[in-house]
Amino acid sequence: MEQHDWPAEYAELTAAGRRAPLPPADLDRLAVAAFVLGRDDEVAAYRERAYEEHLARGDVVAAIRSGFWLGFHLQQHGELARAAGWQARIERLIPEDSPQLAGMVAMADAALRMNSGDPATALPLFEQNMGWATEPDAIVLAALGRGHCLNMLGRGAEALKALDEAMVHVTASQVGPEVAGMAYCSVIALCMNLYDIRRAQEWTQALTGWCDQQPGLVPYRGACLVHRAQILQYRGAWSDAADAAEDACRRLSAGTVGSAWYRLAEVERRRGHAEAAERAYLSAAADGMDVQPGLALLRAGQGRVDLAIAGLERALAEDSFSANRPMLLAARAELAVSSGDRETARKAAAELTELARADSPYLQALAASCEGAVRIACGDPQGAIPLLRRAWSLWQQLDMPYEGAHTRLLVGRACRALGDVDAEQMEIDSARAVFERLGAVVDLAALESDRGSGLSPRELEVLRLLATGATNRAVADQLFLSERTVARHVSNIFAKLGVNSRAAATAYAYENGLAG
Repeated sequence: MEQHDWPAEYAELTAAGRRAPLPPADLDRLAVAAFVLGRDDEVAAYRERAYEEHLARGDVVAAIRSGFWLGFHLQQHGELARAAGWQARIERLIPEDSPQLAGMVAMADAALRMNSGDPATALPLFEQNMGWATEPDAIVLAALGRGHCLNMLGRGAEALKALDEAMVHVTASQVGPEVAGMAYCSVIALCMNLYDIRRAQEWTQALTGWCDQQPGLVPYRGACLVHRAQILQYRGAWSDAADAAEDACRRLSAGTVGSAWYRLAEVERRRGHAEAAERAYLSAAADGMDVQPGLALLRAGQGRVDLAIAGLERALAEDSFSANRPMLLAARAELAVSSGDRETARKAAAELTELARADSPYLQALAASCEGAVRIACGDPQGAIPLLRRAWSLWQQLDMPYEGAHTRLLVGRACRALGDVDAEQMEIDSARAVFERLGAVVDLAALESDRGSGLSPRELEVLRLLATGATNRAVADQLFLSERTVARHVSNIFAKLGVNSRAAATAYAYENGLAG
């Protein structure tokens, strides 16, 4: 696509429009410039004026094209009723001998059907339109529509291929900015939905390069901002991620803003801003979004584990097939491990492993990390280490430092359980360096608390036995101590760990790789 100075073009056209009425072709140009600069509220008005002026001059073909792009813009902003009205309006103008114009209108109808939740009917219409389309914009729109329908029908791999086909024309700079911006955001959204994080990162980088070539362009808006915030969060750029999420919260309207609030909550939770995270979760819930597993992890961090587990159990019972289920299962396994519920942890990890597709390094890493944590909790630290090493390698490939640091902590706990305290310390030091760089204050505090527990070797032995459910008498018999001495060790353990029950001490042992 030819490079434009969009701010200059917008200023020039609006100034000319103040001096005299703009011709319809210039109104169409002004609509594009307004879109590029993020002035979405002006686009429809310019397109409508262009349509009326084209008709007044007898240029029916140009009027149909203006009406088509007006409907396209309205659909992208969720105004399906207005878009349908314009669809009907331009249909009446199509000449009988113009199959391309008829196909353009048919594609608008296909998009309406898709956006109204009927992908099965829309899919063949998009596929038909791909046969007649000759202009790059039309080809890309048809391919994008086909990809979206395939994804809605559960055919994710085919959907990615369809979008890859569309992107060939986009990356060759053959389409206008309205189509290019939507194409980039569409392919990134699909990649995120399918947990193809590596591909999403690559397309985000390509989008950034495209933006750099378009002075004044504002491509990151609405849902696209949410995905950008998530990728920034994954890369550890938490401040930038929060800014992108906050921008999305301002731009998105009711009914669609929940995902932006949820993403902001996730970033704030990791930054240790519990109150800000809770406010954002509540805002997401008010918009109709299920805020699990994020809220459960926040509650667990606040010590409200029962409430956290209840939230996750409810969400898992309701959510059998959505893309969010792997995240729910990972959180459920984590909480089960921390509370000593080995059976629940095993079941959650096993289901997550089944869902982890070979073509998704993200899910593979998540499942391996989860299974490693469960093996440590179940007394198999040796078996956990290869899984955790693989998970860490995948997190490195995906450029996800926070997840990688947590996996190294698990490796450290496995090494601790095997008595290799040197390896444990090296893993902890590596994780601490990442947490310090990211500003993960909650995780740093947890490390300090763990280091400050100060349990003696004998107290660690007692704690391991307590975690098996052994009574003081049984511990005394196994360690050849008096029951009174064991009681004193138990009291010291409670004091050092800041707990007041055997159950809480057991949870600490499992969470820190001391049980088994």
